[in-house]
Amino acid sequence: MSSVYDFTAKLLSGDDVPLKRFEGKVLLIVNTASKCGFTPQYEGLEALHRELSPRGFSVLGFPCNQFGAQEPGDAKAIADFCESKYDVSFPLFAKIDVNGARAHPLYNYLKGEKSGLLGASIKWNFTKFLVDRAGRVVARHAPTATPQGLKKDIEALL
Repeated sequence: MSSVYDFTAKLLSGDDVPLKRFEGKVLLIVNTASKCGFTPQYEGLEALHRELSPRGFSVLGFPCNQFGAQEPGDAKAIADFCESKYDVSFPLFAKIDVNGARAHPLYNYLKGEKSGLLGASIKWNFTKFLVDRAGRVVARHAPTATPQGLKKDIEALL
């Protein structure tokens, strides 16, 4: 695999989506959770998505329950929470694993392209991967990195 566009993932609705659908866009791929201390970052992610999507940017959210069981709900519960609490309009995918034997192939690829401070594994919810228009992973940001703090890096790729 040579880019994120080589992968397919299921939306919360259950529909398979080839990531090739996002070809030519700058992407911020984030593993999310509804009951995490970083959950309020949904607000910043949505603000970035709304502001920059006309210029070819999209946030892609991947709910994950591997960290403190902070995403316990099913697809409907996740969708209802994100819509009612944060008015999320960016694509939300089906709940996945990001580490271990059942990790989604996209996340194995992302981790292989950009290791974190403590190695390849994802350490917590809201780890962010910045992807350029060619589908290459150009940066990995810790959960503590705020969406607004990434705006300059995103704009440089637009």
